[in-house]
Amino acid sequence: MKIPFFIKNIFETKTEGEESWGKVETAGNELKKDVYGKLGRSLFIRLVDSGSCNACENELSALSNPYYDLERFGLKFVASPKHADILFITGCMTRNMLNPVLNAYNNIPEPKFVVTIGDCAGESSIFRESYAVMGPVSKRLSVVMHIDGCPPEPKTIISSLISLFRK
Repeated sequence: MKIPFFIKNIFETKTEGEESWGKVETAGNELKKDVYGKLGRSLFIRLVDSGSCNACENELSALSNPYYDLERFGLKFVASPKHADILFITGCMTRNMLNPVLNAYNNIPEPKFVVTIGDCAGESSIFRESYAVMGPVSKRLSVVMHIDGCPPEPKTIISSLISLFRK
């Protein structure tokens, strides 16, 4: 009896997923060790969308799903900037979002870090000539790290955070 192609493909993908799972687990444990080594506690992240297409937010929300589950590695997204250690900014810096981003930044206690995620936040991408865009985030705030990609994959975000904490 011949096995249908789609059933073969399901099992092959599952094997590759298990291999990839080990890499995520290893990277997550490294990140946890680095975060707890520097802070002695969990890292709290405040995310602000300053005018994006939401692709980066979808990848960041994937970090909270059961596959990646960053919370078990000591990284938590918080609703208030007053509880945050680090500010993630996605999207171009638009005129409408300039003041809310600056307010969020000012409400984060010291020491605070700004990480921009995605090509739009880094160089304003294809929107840079728009009347509504104020330019890249780095023109307004001191950015410690930029994570490239449109959008960057969750694995890229995790590995970038590891390199941030190893600096």
